[in-house]
Amino acid sequence: MKANTKNFQFKQFTIWGGHSGMPVSTDGVLLGAWAKLSDRRHLLDIGTGTGLLTLMCAQRQPNLLLTSIDIDPHATEAAQTNFSASPWAERITLRHYDVSAFTRDNLAQFDGIICNPPYFNSGEQSAWVSRATARHTSTLSHPELLSCCEKLLQPQGTASFILPSVEAEQFIELAIAQKWQLTRLCKVKTTARKNHSRYLFELQLIECTRTKTEESELIIHQNEGYSRQFVALTQSFYLKM
Repeated sequence: MKANTKNFQFKQFTIWGGHSGMPVSTDGVLLGAWAKLSDRRHLLDIGTGTGLLTLMCAQRQPNLLLTSIDIDPHATEAAQTNFSASPWAERITLRHYDVSAFTRDNLAQFDGIICNPPYFNSGEQSAWVSRATARHTSTLSHPELLSCCEKLLQPQGTASFILPSVEAEQFIELAIAQKWQLTRLCKVKTTARKNHSRYLFELQLIECTRTKTEESELIIHQNEGYSRQFVALTQSFYLKM
């Protein structure tokens, strides 16, 4: 099964969805806007999909080099189209790779990693292969992802993720057991009255100087519109912000 993914227009770039499997999501935009990039020189986007995170990071940091990988050929086709049409194509390298294979040739090459990982550990998978690949951990388990990040990341580097709250707590617990430290954590609510639905979080290898976790909270909707926090974080990207 193969279907079309919706296109999306941002202020400085366009996302053509093609047959990539996953449309632009609020999760992706949150992560791309929240990840700390100020000290990064070479960033790896694992599971780039249509290239959203790569393009957001390229827009934010004018001197940042970016490498983007994805196992799905439909995703890399869409990403290549989007990168080529962007103002930052010369700073982006795209590879059609399984991250496990990519790890063997790129040990400790990056000082930053960004990833909106698969999060469904069970349940029926979509008949659309590209959608299933993007959403289910059967193609990239969280322990495997952490292991790959450890090999790819330089000693002072950081890795940033977004996951639903339950899966994020499990991921963070697993990471700490594997000698990572949690350096930043932002708990996301859709409205003030609801429980936290998503966690944005940053990990660093424990060999670095231990630091206290920087914690925050973000509410997306407030007073029948977007909250000031959400607007401040994303207004450089959304057309109508």
